[in-house]
Amino acid sequence: MSAIDREEPALSARRPATVRLTGGAARALEVGRLRLMITGVVLALAFLTVGVRAIDVSIFRAGNEPDLAAAEAVAPPVGRADIVDRNGILLATSLPSASLYADPKLVLDAENAAEDLLTVLPDLDRAKLIEDLTGERRFVWIRRGLTPDQQYRINALGIPGLAFQTEDRRFYTTGPLMAHAVGFTDVDGRGLAGIELAMQERLTADPSPLRLSVDVRLQEIVKEELSRAIETFDAIGGAGVVLDVDTGEVLAMVSLPDFDPYDAGDESDDGRFNRATLGVYEMGSTFKIFNTAMALDLGVTSLSGGYDATHPIRVGRFTIRDFHPERRWLSVPEIMLHSSNIASVHMALDVGTQAQQDYLARFGMTRRSPVELAEVGAPMVPSPWREVNTMTIAFGHGMAVSPMQLVSGVAAAVNGGTLHPATLLARDPAAPAPGTRAISEQSSEQMRRLMRLVVEEGTGRNASAEGYLVGGKTGTAEKAVPSGYDGDARLSSFVSAFPMTRPQYVVFAILDEPKGNESTYGYATGGWTAAPVVRRVIERMGPLYGLPPVDEDAPEIREALSIDIVPPGSRLASYSN
Repeated sequence: MSAIDREEPALSARRPATVRLTGGAARALEVGRLRLMITGVVLALAFLTVGVRAIDVSIFRAGNEPDLAAAEAVAPPVGRADIVDRNGILLATSLPSASLYADPKLVLDAENAAEDLLTVLPDLDRAKLIEDLTGERRFVWIRRGLTPDQQYRINALGIPGLAFQTEDRRFYTTGPLMAHAVGFTDVDGRGLAGIELAMQERLTADPSPLRLSVDVRLQEIVKEELSRAIETFDAIGGAGVVLDVDTGEVLAMVSLPDFDPYDAGDESDDGRFNRATLGVYEMGSTFKIFNTAMALDLGVTSLSGGYDATHPIRVGRFTIRDFHPERRWLSVPEIMLHSSNIASVHMALDVGTQAQQDYLARFGMTRRSPVELAEVGAPMVPSPWREVNTMTIAFGHGMAVSPMQLVSGVAAAVNGGTLHPATLLARDPAAPAPGTRAISEQSSEQMRRLMRLVVEEGTGRNASAEGYLVGGKTGTAEKAVPSGYDGDARLSSFVSAFPMTRPQYVVFAILDEPKGNESTYGYATGGWTAAPVVRRVIERMGPLYGLPPVDEDAPEIREALSIDIVPPGSRLASYSN
């Protein structure tokens, strides 16, 4: 056998042999192949279905599917609305802030935790804090409304059991400046005072900003000038109001002392008290505006008429006197010029008790001011209203009203005779302001002349803002005490309107218990203390509101505001008794 022949069997042995399965093994193999085939078909169908659906959604049905993002944005939760001034300046808004709470069960060392927290929040009560952190409750508030810096520093302490929750917190951009008008809320966002309380439903139901009638620029002017007078005359407080005579819109409302709306709960009652709307006072001689207006409107006297102011009037054990007595007959213009109590009483008796009640109601003196605040005082009206009340009310005693009531009534006396309800909400300039008739246009025109005379030649000379044609009336009232009146405690005020050719604004200032000084020769009356406040406000307000000064001696101005004064000592047949 050759070598080749010997190797062939070896090569033949290395070739794989073909194995044929028979019986059960062959059947098992066929079943496996079938299962793989079925699985592949199922997977292919699944991928095909997904692909077809993707094409259908992205190409054929893209415009028919609902917009889930838009659906979610249809009705977002409504937060508390912003409050803005008449020019859109932000006064109050809500911003998210962190509030700190604790789960006492997770606090490992309450005393150490309290000590650490006091380094960031030093005003916390240590004993109460430890008590809260060791209590049985699983949730306890530590401090709500944290600043970002406070949150960061507390978080850095790493105290177990403490956590933060985000809440809306009310922020007041002007601080105390608008506190009495805007008010404040509690930590849960519920209004507690001012517009925040009065307009609670509106602020929570409508997310659009609530626009007030006040002008923050004018508010600052009134506050500055009123603060200066309080300091100068060592008064215990004061109030100032500026009103649009044609709409009743309150452009400024200041009450001093005021308060910080962030810490209202810790402020004094005196600071939170709104002297402009909640306080009611006997307004003194400013009431002679109403007394004279009603007499002229009824026709019981005229600008050429007059009354005897020669002798004081005895009423029971009281005597009605003039502060600076003329001791003679006075014409109606002179009664306003010299602010005669005696002549005003005679005038009121001619008007009569019932007519006096009716007219004071027309001027809004017998009911609360309609201004949109909860802090509105009810007037103190005599009941029964007897003749003696008619006499004292003639010169502003025996009846107490709020400054807001007085300002609204004076606006009606000079604007043509229409009483517009006072409002802190901006009116629609395209809609007529609501109003009711108080006196005739003729009587209103006569009152403008009389009030201008008071500033030109009478007790209101210190209110004369050159070029702005100011008219007004002084008021000085002794404060009522249980035993009668305190001659050393006064409410001194001045109410004005300008320009008197066509009044647009009423400006009012009142000082509570001012003291005379060297600059006033010791006097603390309205003409010496409150009238200068009004003058300075008007001098600053005029340019701000685009009212250029005018020539007061121009013939047309003199003609519009001139008034005849009966010469002293005359006794004309037209005079009343």
